[in-house]
Amino acid sequence: MKINGGIPLKGTIKTQGAKNAALPVMAVCLLLRGQTLTLDNVPDLYDINTMIALIEDLGVNAEIMRSENKSQIAFHVPEEIKWEVSENLARKMRGSSLLLGPVLASCGRVSLPLPGGCSIGARPIDLHLKGLKQMGADIEIQNGIVHASVKGKLRGRRIYLDFPSVGATENLMMAASLAKGETIIENIAREPEIDNLAAALRCIGVPVELEGTGGVRIQGIESVHSGHERVIPDRIETCTYILAGIMTNGHIKIEDIVPSHIDAILAKLEEAGAKFSVRRNVIEIFPAKKRLHPISVKTMPYPGFPTDSQPQMGAALSIARGVSTIEESVFQARFLYAQELNRMGADIQISRDVAVIRGVERLKGANVKATDLRAGAALIIAGLSAEGETIVEDMVHVWRGYEAIDKKLKSLGAQVELVS
Repeated sequence: MKINGGIPLKGTIKTQGAKNAALPVMAVCLLLRGQTLTLDNVPDLYDINTMIALIEDLGVNAEIMRSENKSQIAFHVPEEIKWEVSENLARKMRGSSLLLGPVLASCGRVSLPLPGGCSIGARPIDLHLKGLKQMGADIEIQNGIVHASVKGKLRGRRIYLDFPSVGATENLMMAASLAKGETIIENIAREPEIDNLAAALRCIGVPVELEGTGGVRIQGIESVHSGHERVIPDRIETCTYILAGIMTNGHIKIEDIVPSHIDAILAKLEEAGAKFSVRRNVIEIFPAKKRLHPISVKTMPYPGFPTDSQPQMGAALSIARGVSTIEESVFQARFLYAQELNRMGADIQISRDVAVIRGVERLKGANVKATDLRAGAALIIAGLSAEGETIVEDMVHVWRGYEAIDKKLKSLGAQVELVS
């Protein structure tokens, strides 16, 4: 993406459906037999299309209906699905691990190549496997492929997660849906995506009860039925455009948001002196007379500050007044974007899991490379605020999580162009 920076963004855009919510909700269809799961507000992204391909490879027919005002997918599931997950497709993204629980619960066995994804540090699936073992699964890993099987059906158990892993919570919730008896999972992830998954499971007949103390209770049933659910708005995309508006000193509105999902970010932006207002499902960003104040940020599992918005916040703080710090407590390699921002004139020093950001008055355009999805977003919004021309290479990462980002930015007045 070639960006001519320094232009304040102006206008209104609408938030896309959440990628991180859509992937597990799509995997729910694998619990069905001879029935249909229909999902609304599914974004058109590389990772979504990879998940569609994975699900279709197992024998499901995905009917995709997209138009200007509609984004719907109907998954028509046959009476029998395959249990061997495609190696080529699975290695394309981390989200392929979400097939583990539903396929095992439905077929009694599954072979899943260890997944790929962004290079942001180790993201093992040991918590997924540990929970499935507690439910009676036999698991072996050979040549990078997970082989899991169960005699009869999985059994409901009380499971305590050592860490509130989002993926492990989602996999075990889906596995428990067809297990024999009741499953209680404690210390679960509390992200909004978990609520969306619970709603999807309820819509096909699974009794799911989320507890406010960080637990979930699921009563396994013999079979599920057809259902219809909507994917929640993407809080990470929302925050990216919020920070783009702030960095360019623009005046933008973002519609179809859920304010409670972004409380942690809004609190930090208020602390930094950003000018914005929130009403129902709309946030409006106003031009500010002064640069952001320096702040300290630490990423945490939800409802803490999200690691997926950390690089974008790092970009915004690179032009704040004074010294800010960001501590990354979720992924080890989240700071790869810092050296790219430094090419643009930022002053960021990394010491293990802490970034010390000395704000500069303005960034300058440069050739930079997106090392992962959120790093790419950070570099794009940095380029929008920078003086001169910025070229962001390896946009393939960005297409994994941002639908039509070039068109949305152009609608806000940005001068961006896709080039080969």
